[in-house]
Amino acid sequence: MRLWGGRFSGTTDERVADFTRSIEVDRELALDDLTGSIAHVRGLGRAGLLTVDEVSRLLAGLEGLRADVEAGRLEWDPALEDVHLNLEAALGVRVGPLAGKLHTGRSRNDQVATDLRLWLRRAIDRLDVAIIGMERALVGLAEREGEAILPGTTHIQPAQPVLFAHHLLAYVEMLERDRGRLADARRRANVSPLGAGALAGAGYPLDREATAAELGFEGVTANSLDAVSDRDFVVEALAAIALSMVHLSRLAEEITWWSNPRFGFVRAADAFSTGSSMMPNKKNPDPAELVRGRAARVIGSLAGLLALLKGLPLAYQRDLQEDKPPLFEAVATLEASLVVMAGMVETLTVDRARMRAAAAEGYTTATAVADALVCRGVPFRTAHHVVGSLVAAAEAAGLPLDAVTDAMIAAALGASGDPAAAALAGTAGLADELRAAAGLEGALASCDVIGGTAPTRVRAALAAARARLEGERG
Repeated sequence: MRLWGGRFSGTTDERVADFTRSIEVDRELALDDLTGSIAHVRGLGRAGLLTVDEVSRLLAGLEGLRADVEAGRLEWDPALEDVHLNLEAALGVRVGPLAGKLHTGRSRNDQVATDLRLWLRRAIDRLDVAIIGMERALVGLAEREGEAILPGTTHIQPAQPVLFAHHLLAYVEMLERDRGRLADARRRANVSPLGAGALAGAGYPLDREATAAELGFEGVTANSLDAVSDRDFVVEALAAIALSMVHLSRLAEEITWWSNPRFGFVRAADAFSTGSSMMPNKKNPDPAELVRGRAARVIGSLAGLLALLKGLPLAYQRDLQEDKPPLFEAVATLEASLVVMAGMVETLTVDRARMRAAAAEGYTTATAVADALVCRGVPFRTAHHVVGSLVAAAEAAGLPLDAVTDAMIAAALGASGDPAAAALAGTAGLADELRAAAGLEGALASCDVIGGTAPTRVRAALAAARARLEGERG
């Protein structure tokens, strides 16, 4: 019998029943629903709405159901629509008509809102552990291959050399921000809607704060209408998840390029690659490619949920049944993506020689040479022009910047039109100083500021990241 059927004289059309049921999706909330129900039963007992014996029998029945759900023994009945009605019906089999008292002072509206917050709390905790695992993989690779020199780019063109460890630590920074956003979303989600009823509040003297404390919530919702219709916490979590997927997708994009033989910076392990059904030569970094693709799906889920919410009046609307599929899928996608990307990063083979050769292309040390001139008193704009002309001369001569001659340096300074620059032409030791600055090691060492790629700064940042991770759980 339908648990809500007293108002109706006819049966529900089978097409409507099929269309409206959600048990295939929301049974994911079963353990959280039981946790909420156990706390609710205790609250009903405190309010004098259940006797001590009734509380004891209901709790025993609910604990038995929890054991069945955890063991996968509970059979779900599609005719009962959703997880809430399935569990209440199963409780009725165990304790008889007493199960009918469970829903006193509670609606499925505040019930599902409570379940979803409990579920999301657990999900965010799992994601935090997975993000830490990904950070550890990045830090581990940076520690192993941190001295490798990577061609840093802007506009996808050679820009300045950076340490590979510095590049990897940039992703650690992104992931730490992801952790912060998820923690912030968890904090705002961690209030209890239980007791808000369908929309107006419970009609009994329930101690909402005591029940919330039992469930580990930091407080209770302040408005019953908002409590049952709010899904901001889902949007915030999805937004944080989507941005985290974007960060993973950026790294995945780089790995796909780096592993292309034309670059040859890294080689993906066979265990994290696939082949082609037609081309015997292929070795594809498919996990990275799929992370890129699944990032698009998560972004779409966020946009879809925002579109779902934008036209809903207060309070609960059945549209909100559609909040769970995108959230559940997004959490699962991010968790799986973090795990597979961590494995891929941990097993990457780095070709330092190929990286170094690429880092030397495109005159990437030119900025360091300009900075060296500035340290000699030349205005930066003049130094920029001088080094630009020196790069053009070196390119025409087929020379790297750290092999330009004294004469070429003197000519560039003399042609600058700046007295300060022209006066430096022929200064003892200047040419050697500029050529040293034009070397990869010299260019790296010059970026000696907090957050810069100078080896001393990167070693300190790497040590700090490792120390922080050693103190993390998971």
